[in-house]
Amino acid sequence: MTQRYLLPGALCGLLSVALGAFGAHALKDQLSERYLEVWATATDYQFYHSLALVLVAVLAIHFKDSKKLRWSARLFLAGIILFSGSLYMLAVTGIGWLGAITPIGGVSFMLGWLFLAIFAVTELSD
Repeated sequence: MTQRYLLPGALCGLLSVALGAFGAHALKDQLSERYLEVWATATDYQFYHSLALVLVAVLAIHFKDSKKLRWSARLFLAGIILFSGSLYMLAVTGIGWLGAITPIGGVSFMLGWLFLAIFAVTELSD
């Protein structure tokens, strides 16, 4: 499980930095201020949740069979794809209905954090 989520977490982190730079430089004169903010939100959330995915992968080193960690990682990855992906597409295309996908990604993020919290309460002991 560790490699399955560490590699995507690291690559998503790398991609968030690259896309952030791309937005700040290459898209600066191409997008409106509103859509630049949308792009920045996508890169911020992608980066935060890339780190969360790496955290879950590291925890999985010691808790290999944890279904809660597995679900947390899956949900973080789904959130990156749905939340950030839909915002990237919205920013560059202006297609409004893409914004309807974004909350599904947001719910995925929240559920990922919930599974991580449940893991902390049920599988970690002092």
